[in-house]
Amino acid sequence: MSIRVLVADDQGMVRTGFTVFLSTQPDIDVVGEAADGEEAVRRVAELSPDVVLMDVRMPVLDGLQATRRILSADRPPKVLILTTFDLDDYVYEALRAGASGFLLKDASAGRLAEAVRVVAAGEALLAPSVTRRLISEFARLGPRRPRATLDGVTERESEVLTLVAHGLSNQEIAERLVLSEQTVKTHVGRVLAKLGLRDRAQAIVHAYETGLVRPGE
Repeated sequence: MSIRVLVADDQGMVRTGFTVFLSTQPDIDVVGEAADGEEAVRRVAELSPDVVLMDVRMPVLDGLQATRRILSADRPPKVLILTTFDLDDYVYEALRAGASGFLLKDASAGRLAEAVRVVAAGEALLAPSVTRRLISEFARLGPRRPRATLDGVTERESEVLTLVAHGLSNQEIAERLVLSEQTVKTHVGRVLAKLGLRDRAQAIVHAYETGLVRPGE
């Protein structure tokens, strides 16, 4: 089945460019467009896309507010934030809003299509540089809380979650813990299920906001 995509951006040429390119992909179907955040919320309710490409700076309702509203609904789509601004506060707020990924608009067309596939599959799209900025933001803005205990999470799963929060990939975690990559993926999946988290992005945010992991440790 094709991945149903909604493109939300206030620049008509950008929307058209994304739509034209993604429509050439055999497994992606662009089902609609939106010129502002309010329209994006409305179109999501009408069209039930699998993935929303969401610009940050839009009139009427910005992309971060729109993301929060979209993800508060039952069975929401994945949201992939697109922006020309490589700024810390956007990374932090987009992921706290529940976005599954963050991609700069100057990414290649191939990278865009792959990003859609990644988030549609339930994975988070977090480049190492983005994760580092997110961690930096938690160090600067994140609340100081007592270290959390995770009921039902095993010691190994907690160890894996800690490494995820430090920005390591499954392959890097596997090498660090001398495990197979598939075993690491299984541990990550179990952590998400036990903590009621949607994806890797939420896991990173959860780890820092609960105090399980602290910047610099």
